[in-house]
Amino acid sequence: MIEYLGKISDHLGLPVNAASHGLIMDLVLGWVHWVMFILFAGWGLYFIIALIKFNSKSNPKADYNGVQSHYSKFAEYGVIIVEAFLLVGLSIPLWSQLRTTVPDADAAIQVRVIAQQFAWNIHYPGADGEFGDTDIKLVDEESNPIGLVRGGAGADDIVTLNQLHLPVNQQVLIHLTSKDVIHSFGIPEMRVKQDALPGMTIPVYFTPTMTSAEFINKIKDTNRYSPSGNYMGLGQETWEILSEEKKDEFRGFQIACAQLCGNSHYKMRGFLTVETEEEFNAWLEEEAEYLEEEDEDDDW
Repeated sequence: MIEYLGKISDHLGLPVNAASHGLIMDLVLGWVHWVMFILFAGWGLYFIIALIKFNSKSNPKADYNGVQSHYSKFAEYGVIIVEAFLLVGLSIPLWSQLRTTVPDADAAIQVRVIAQQFAWNIHYPGADGEFGDTDIKLVDEESNPIGLVRGGAGADDIVTLNQLHLPVNQQVLIHLTSKDVIHSFGIPEMRVKQDALPGMTIPVYFTPTMTSAEFINKIKDTNRYSPSGNYMGLGQETWEILSEEKKDEFRGFQIACAQLCGNSHYKMRGFLTVETEEEFNAWLEEEAEYLEEEDEDDDW
């Protein structure tokens, strides 16, 4: 039974589940579909019986009093109970749990994600664990897309473009916002989809349970690993000249904008790399060293 529940996303035709909260969401989705199927089949059977029982041959004269039976009331009560169970018993508790149990910032990996046409700006706090200030006057699309103040807490902050790195099995707290229009931050395998609104910072949190390497190994027998047709939107010629490392980036977790945000909306694609804690820390150190080298070049 546990093994079956763990693979429920496969049975439902959903993307691979790679987040700790994904199983409960898939279960709710499965229950909703089963109940809707039962309701649809029940109403369909009812209409068929009604058509046969009350056809013109069997009832040449109209009966304006209708059928006097308590069964219809029981059926209506049954539908109300089922729908109330779906709403009160499943949907509201799940939604409440997801929206009110924001993790403690000190116990989670914190990242700011700033959406813009047509890219994802990823902002990590430095070694001090504090995000630096931003100033709209400092925004430069080439060198400083989020207007980060490179002083004080922001001196050692790390900013990447379309590259989100996270450690596996650690809770992540993303502070999501937008610098222009409405976007939608979506990672299907993490069961995450949240609109990014200008002027608002919205918490998004989840715990990855599968590394990118494990995910790629899991999809080796699928079309995503060896794509055909649109070749990840790159075209066959471009796909074939990519290195295996670059191909794995496209095969892995992708960040999609699920909100039509302009004429190049389809190009707004980011990449999520989930790795071990050691690999994640090594990546942070590498980015910090690169930042120091940039500062030295600027001073020179």
